[in-house]
Amino acid sequence: MSVPGIVQSRLDGEQVAAQVSLGGEDGLYVTRTRTLIYRADGLLSDESVEEYPHDAERIEISEGRRKSAISLDYGIDGEEKFKIPSNRLYEALHPVLAGVLNAADVTGPDETVKQTYQFSELTLVITSERVVKHVGAAVWDEDYEEFHFDDVTALDVEEGSVSSQIIIESEGRPQRIKTPSDQTREVRERIERALLSHHGASSYDEFARAHADPEEQAEAEGAAAADDDEAEQEADPLASGGVDPIDANPPELDDDGAIIEDEASVTTGDRRDDEVTADEASEAAARAAKASTSDQSAAGADAGPEVAESSESASADGDVGQGFEETTESAQSAERTTGPAATGTATTDSAATADTADGSAETADAEAEVGESSGFADSGFEPASSELERDTTEEQLAALTEAVQRQNELLAEQQHTLQQLIEELSRGR
Repeated sequence: MSVPGIVQSRLDGEQVAAQVSLGGEDGLYVTRTRTLIYRADGLLSDESVEEYPHDAERIEISEGRRKSAISLDYGIDGEEKFKIPSNRLYEALHPVLAGVLNAADVTGPDETVKQTYQFSELTLVITSERVVKHVGAAVWDEDYEEFHFDDVTALDVEEGSVSSQIIIESEGRPQRIKTPSDQTREVRERIERALLSHHGASSYDEFARAHADPEEQAEAEGAAAADDDEAEQEADPLASGGVDPIDANPPELDDDGAIIEDEASVTTGDRRDDEVTADEASEAAARAAKASTSDQSAAGADAGPEVAESSESASADGDVGQGFEETTESAQSAERTTGPAATGTATTDSAATADTADGSAETADAEAEVGESSGFADSGFEPASSELERDTTEEQLAALTEAVQRQNELLAEQQHTLQQLIEELSRGR
């Protein structure tokens, strides 16, 4: 965005510190001592520049749906106001407020205004060196509070459902700033960034360690050392008694060095319940299997070889019969699937398809013959028409087309004019 020549002629050697577009070619230009409002040449006004000095006692704003106003109160010298589009209000308010704070010596010449917030009647300004807080109807006046970053030792947040509080500990006392909960995180992060940048800290933990109370820091280090000792004891199983001591009665060894297992020396009371149960179950299962095998052997011996032969014969016959039944069922299933009904259906479908194709070909030939016999293609005659009527119709169409085009051009010019008027009115003219 370039600075217009008429604005440059009014700078008087000052540099433009900030500029904000107000729509179209209009713009707001802020210098160290004043704010300049530039209005471009339009339908409602000529090119102009308005000046508003920064030595104001207070700033007030009034918001509208399309246009808003910023008022500068100069005390006994009166009040001046300029209008800007509502969608550019806070974008323009930020540099204007920074200029007024600098002119009132609230901020230093090398101090930069980072962010400006307005929550109902609370105005919060974050600079590179401090936080400026004002509570009242005006955006700024002389009844303000400031918390310099040199005096800040801690930063915290108390969250709530509707509103939250940012706690700035300055000179050992907590200072609370009430903000909407949906913007608390942003405000807190803005303050933290400016605070860390002012102290040259890379993180908030580093800043907190540098500004912590020595006694509290020693207590915290002692608690951390105790926690480390407990963690080491938990990690070392010997220190915590997690390993059982070596048995005082070692097992006996035979001549080859193997352990002699004495079943009699181990009593049922010394075993675990699950081991006793498993051993008893295994012994019971072995006894039952042994008894069943003995009964089957005795029964086979009494029946003799005839029973065995008959059993084998019955088994073989059963297998053959089962195989024959499976083969018969497979054959019947195949016959049901590919039987005469399926064959007949396929034949019928093929015949129907062929008849349909023949009928379509005959219909096309008949239509072609009718077209050739009833058309005027070879007769040399044309439909009756009037040359006079055709000429008159073409002239009327041409005249109507020209009139419509002219009306469209007039409508486009009117629409452009209306749009320009609406744009100039929305910029506050």
